[in-house]
Amino acid sequence: MSAVTEGRGMAELAALLADGTRAGICLALLDGRAWTAGELARRAGVAPSTASDHLTRLVRGGLLVEERQGRHRYLRLAGPSVAQLIEGLAGHAPAPPAPTGSLRAATAGAALAYARTCYDHLAGRLGVLMYDALLAHGRLDRASGLTVTPDGWAWAAGLGVPVDVLRAARRPVVRDCLDWTERRSHLAGALGAAVCRRFAELGWTAPGAGRAVRLTPTGRSALATNLNIPEHALTPASPPATSGRA
Repeated sequence: MSAVTEGRGMAELAALLADGTRAGICLALLDGRAWTAGELARRAGVAPSTASDHLTRLVRGGLLVEERQGRHRYLRLAGPSVAQLIEGLAGHAPAPPAPTGSLRAATAGAALAYARTCYDHLAGRLGVLMYDALLAHGRLDRASGLTVTPDGWAWAAGLGVPVDVLRAARRPVVRDCLDWTERRSHLAGALGAAVCRRFAELGWTAPGAGRAVRLTPTGRSALATNLNIPEHALTPASPPATSGRA
């Protein structure tokens, strides 16, 4: 295959995300759920017919998959690799301006920046803190590509993560994913997804609004011990001041 042909395919993919509505739809679907076409139209602020055209293009381009149940059309990202692409592109985009709207919007933005799901793994400041701690304490190693060390497997098993299942999975065990708010990497791959699920099962994290994730008081204490992170570093920052009304 020639470089021109490969470049044409890349340009077609880039064109899919060059539209703000389509890019916003993909960002919304980073929560890992399947959304109806109507829900995505409302989220994007466009007419249902307009959203339908955008969704059809994204499905044909391989970024989304759809499932029909009765008269409803459900859509989700085509898989973890697409989620990593979307999050990575967002991480390279210019930083969003400081919020100037309501206190509610600023609070929601701060919660999303602190901890959220990136498809099926933890992102935001909490995800980056976890990734950095695993590297610092020798549970992950980057000497020859990102790998899980024996200490890392023991740590995961101690959490109750089914490590034998992860070792046998076709999905890469660990990948780093550029975080769009922190502009540094958080942990993706099968281990990142399994740890995210396990934290929720243990009651260390709980769902917030949208993609946001809350760290519970029990979780803050447990992660401080389990990951050797000072508790004050795990405390969410206050939302930035806004110029609008609350």
